Amino acid sequence: MRRALEFLFTRVLRSRLGVALVIAALIFGVIGAARLVSGPVDPASGLSTRPDEPISTVDPEAGDDGVLASPPAAVSPRTSPGEVAPAQAAGRFTAAWLTGPGSNAEQWQARLRPLSTPALTEKLTGADPESVPARRVTGQVTLRPRTESFVEALVPLDNGRLRLELVAPDGRWLVDAVDWERQ
Repeated sequence: MRRALEFLFTRVLRSRLGVALVIAALIFGVIGAARLVSGPVDPASGLSTRPDEPISTVDPEAGDDGVLASPPAAVSPRTSPGEVAPAQAAGRFTAAWLTGPGSNAEQWQARLRPLSTPALTEKLTGADPESVPARRVTGQVTLRPRTESFVEALVPLDNGRLRLELVAPDGRWLVDAVDWERQ
């Protein structure tokens, strides 16, 4: 009987389960012995694993970059000397755009070309001037400066509002996008 128990015990120790049990017992034994030898932890000794203060990953001097941060400082559009301001450029483009009905496409696009970026000129190629939905301006141009070289202009018209995006990478204001909002 004793021989059978020894055989069974050695067989279990040689199996994967037996090896895993022996390794687990060794690990728990080492951890337990280390805790017994080390004694209680003194918080004043500085050996605690807990921080004394909250952990901060943000530089307190950097300011707030969250959604609720203060609004950005007002931006003034930059215009090169001798060039027209963005409101004037928007007004000139609007006047040329409104002359579309009743004229042929080539003449209409020729009037818009010097006031537009090459990208907008390409988009307007083949556009029908008869598709212009308004006839006259009914109010003042309102500007929404986004950067020194990008402005959104809103122009009230007789049956809607024209929204123009103007860019001035070199200080000369040109219309880069046109959007129509019907009222």
